[in-house]
Amino acid sequence: MESVRIIPCLDVKEGRVVKGVNFVNLRDARDPVEAAEAYCREGADELVFLDILATVENRGTMREWVKKVAERVTIPFAVGGGIRNTRDMEELFGLGVTKVSINTAAVKNPELIKQAAAEFGKDRLVVAIDGHKNPAGSKVPRLEVVIRSGSEATGMDIVGWARKVEELGAGEILLTSKDADGTEEGYDLEMTKAVAEAVNIPVIASGGAGKLEHLYEAVTIGKAAAVLAASIFHFGEITIPEAKEYLRDKGIPVKI
Repeated sequence: MESVRIIPCLDVKEGRVVKGVNFVNLRDARDPVEAAEAYCREGADELVFLDILATVENRGTMREWVKKVAERVTIPFAVGGGIRNTRDMEELFGLGVTKVSINTAAVKNPELIKQAAAEFGKDRLVVAIDGHKNPAGSKVPRLEVVIRSGSEATGMDIVGWARKVEELGAGEILLTSKDADGTEEGYDLEMTKAVAEAVNIPVIASGGAGKLEHLYEAVTIGKAAAVLAASIFHFGEITIPEAKEYLRDKGIPVKI
């Protein structure tokens, strides 16, 4: 097993890091630059920044905070939200972004995945998939893709879409359960495992981390290659060193 990555996620709204539950009820957490510097010092492996209102407001990613973060961060970081084409990606890479993450744009235009992989390389392309769990026996997929910050259902099956994005050239998948997001009750292990077992690219588990055991379960049960969390790190419930020590003691390889 390769080393499991520990990745803080920073949702950015109006230049501030925020965190909510089920993608709503957002509360202020901290300044993105200060947060990035703190996580670098703590030993985070990567960072993910999401401009959470960019797509909903039909605009591009706010460049001001991205530039400030790039000037101070010392580890790889991805940026998502409002990325609509390869020109947007090129601009972000020019600012110092390591990877870009696309979600709604990929669903609306799957060819964008192929174009981005060809132009920049698959290692720089993350496809984010937000999922919602429907009742068994309903006429829609049990594990359904949602877009536009979870506000729009697609009728698409998550596993089928995950296989498609891999085929088109995605380097990894950032999988978030809308139902589990911010609840701190644990990742959606059914969803995570279903996607991780269906593809050969890394899957980052996201949504629901509340205690150390949840990180372990995401890797051992959910088969995730990396664990992403927000609330537990932003509000000091768990530190990056604590998370790494816990996983290491459980026999999970992590970067020191």
